[in-house]
Parts: sequence; C-alpha cells; structure tokens
Amino acid sequence: MGTTADLRAGAVIKYNNEPCLVLESTHRTPGNLRAFYQVRMRNLRSGKNLEERFRSGESIDFLRVERRDYQFLYREGTDFVFMDNETYDQVNVSEKSMGEAGKFLKEGGTASISFNESEVLQVELPAHVILRITESEPGIKGDSANNNLKPATLETGAIVSVPLFVNQGELIRIDTRTGEYMERVKE
Repeated sequence: MGTTADLRAGAVIKYNNEPCLVLESTHRTPGNLRAFYQVRMRNLRSGKNLEERFRSGESIDFLRVERRDYQFLYREGTDFVFMDNETYDQVNVSEKSMGEAGKFLKEGGTASISFNESEVLQVELPAHVILRITESEPGIKGDSANNNLKPATLETGAIVSVPLFVNQGELIRIDTRTGEYMERVKE
C-alpha cells in the first residue's frame, strides 16, 4: 500500500480490481478546495485510458511488476510463445494481451514482458523494427510530386502505408508504437 504522494508515471496500481499503468500524475490545489491528484492511466487488461481524481493522502494499492526480456519463438493457435533467454522457460501470451504490437513481431524478435505474479500485464516491443516488404504495387516513375502513400504487406502479414518509391523486397523501419513507416534500410 502507498499513498497518492507515491504516484509516478510508470507505476502500476490496482484500480477497481484492474491493473492500471499510471501515465501522468498531477498534484492540484484549487483555491479554497482540498488538494487532489489528477491521474491519467491505462487499464492493462482492456487497454482503455482512464482519468481519475484521488484525494491527497488517499491510500492506493500498488502492484509489484516484474519486467523481463523474452525472445519470440512462434505462434501456437492464437497464442504467441516466448522464451526467456536466461532460463529457457517458455511463456504463452494471448493475442488479446499482445494487442496491436503482435502484427510487427517476427520469429527471433525480442519483447519486454511485464508480469504481476504469473499474469502477463503488458508486452512491449522495441520502439522500431526492421521488416521486409513481401507484397506491394510498383511505383510509377514521375508520380512522386505529392506525398502519396500505397499499402504494403510486410513479412509478418501486417499492412502499412509506405511512400510510392518503396518497392517489394526492400527492408523498411517501422515504428511499433504507431505502426507507421519511418525509412528504408540498406541490407
């Protein structure tokens, strides 16, 4: 147990019996009213963003979260199978827990997994991954006057928008947080 004074960005608390990641915490002291903490947080099970006010000094249940790096091995039905590189233990992570990040994960890729006891709370990929384009229409020469984009299918099956000059078979860097094309990468 802690108090509202211990709220920091990155802390994980139990709110309405759900694990929530604190994104932002601001202490407010309006004129003649009591002080409070305005807290933005994300529910780690549903992914929904919440905003809540806590009275100053109110007790809050903080969760102990352990974070370790894992290597992605393969998909087994709807689960993603990861391996701890130190102990070689394997962990199954559901598609729901992976969220949108799962579409940018290829075999051998790394991810940081957060646990509360044995429950998977969150899976984070590196900020950028390099993937090969497996399917894309060829760009037409001279059609690059505007910032036009075209769809491209990556080796993981994800579809992203890329500029017209990017062709099939090329490596590109993708921002895993937004799912956007960043740049071409030389082999």
